[in-house]
Amino acid sequence: MKSELVEKAALVIQDHPLLINAVSKRVRQLTQGRPALVERKPGMREADIALTEIIEGKIKIVRDEVIETAIL
Repeated sequence: MKSELVEKAALVIQDHPLLINAVSKRVRQLTQGRPALVERKPGMREADIALTEIIEGKIKIVRDEVIETAIL
């Protein structure tokens, strides 16, 4: 997980435990076969993808649930 992505995502979701839970849930979704909502660049792991999705506003937290808001 890239620290600069964590810092940027923390500006979007300022509650750190909620950010951790959101990333964890999205990583599980990605490893279970859900498509990434951002371009997967070489070397990106699932946590990097989840953080990038949060930064770009592709997923939102609603009642502690990770909701996809856009599909590529």
